[in-house]
Amino acid sequence: MVIAAVALPIVITLAVMAFAWPAGRISPRDVPVGIVGTGPASQHAVEGLTRAKPGAFDFHLYADQQAARSAIRNRDVYGALAISGHSITVLKATAASPSVAQLLTDVGQHLADKTTQQIAEQAARQKAAGAHAPAKAHKQAAAQRGAAQQKAAQQGAARQGGAGADSSVKILVKAVDVVPVAAEDPRGVVFSSTVFPLTICGILIGAFVAMARGLARPRHRVLTLLVACAVAALGVYLVAQGFLGALPHNHVATWGILSLDLLSVGATAAGVIRLLGPAGLGLSAAVMVFVGNAFSGATSAPEMLPKGVDHIGQWLPPGAGASLLRDTTYFDGNSAAGHLAVLALWSVCGLTAVMCGHWVTGKGRGTKTGATASKELLPAVPGSGEALSVPRHAHAHAHARRHDGDG
Repeated sequence: MVIAAVALPIVITLAVMAFAWPAGRISPRDVPVGIVGTGPASQHAVEGLTRAKPGAFDFHLYADQQAARSAIRNRDVYGALAISGHSITVLKATAASPSVAQLLTDVGQHLADKTTQQIAEQAARQKAAGAHAPAKAHKQAAAQRGAAQQKAAQQGAARQGGAGADSSVKILVKAVDVVPVAAEDPRGVVFSSTVFPLTICGILIGAFVAMARGLARPRHRVLTLLVACAVAALGVYLVAQGFLGALPHNHVATWGILSLDLLSVGATAAGVIRLLGPAGLGLSAAVMVFVGNAFSGATSAPEMLPKGVDHIGQWLPPGAGASLLRDTTYFDGNSAAGHLAVLALWSVCGLTAVMCGHWVTGKGRGTKTGATASKELLPAVPGSGEALSVPRHAHAHAHARRHDGDG
């Protein structure tokens, strides 16, 4: 009664907060962004963004757009801004994060609008200053004018120059998607929808392996884990890519990453259940689903989550698995070593707990079974040379009947 009235509402409230709080605090925090060139325009842009959004971006300088594109493909930055006197080029990678790509596009447009406004204000000040020039300068200019035909030609040239000045005030913005997401999944929704169920599926596999009575030996449990995760990952890949087209590159490697993601969650759940019993299932679900999935950053980016939450999410299998899947599918495995190490560590720890859990809990092979413990050896029958194993309760019944006969 107390559990239903107090504990369960608290657990549900914490679960909702674990998902809602990071989603409600999404904002750029030290997002690595490249700046092309070191000219005055680039410097003014960096200073303006730093003042407008302090701590939002971690700027990296690159000599040209080719170097910035290479950095994007190597996962050093999420995108880059190439700023010149008349245009701004936004280099982005929707495959890395559609949210960050849209953010960079908005930043580029904001810089263009602000620069256009500054140029227009400067032109207005110059025009006002020219209108208040000394009258003497006007007289000298009038004296130098030639014939009426020459005057008309000069006025026409002045009108053309004014039109050119007005057109040059507008700063153009060009967005280039260096590493685009799959055409069938332009907003990355299918990708994130594929990642989240992997955690629940891994826990289900681990719970079955840990609680199945038919898997008596630890090595049978480990083998079942490996096979189940590989087959389940193949099914996930066939749906995500074969049916929905959301994982278009590096097919075999992507299948391997899906298998490792499932194994890291499933092995951990199975190992915790073997050590703690049924309570391990609840603990695994709480850590992997309500913390791992919520803090993974799969729908945005780890750098868009609150400080501290991003690191927690990347040290758990759901977050590391989502990042590793992106790196493998779209970026040829660049910047994948750290995430791969996290998944491997969780998998090894989980499999070790599955193999050695019966030693820790005292459920080793040397424990007598119920059938053996309920029997005792009676003296050997004359001439047989072998002792008989008779159930203890049968011996007690025979003893009781003998006493009844004596009475």
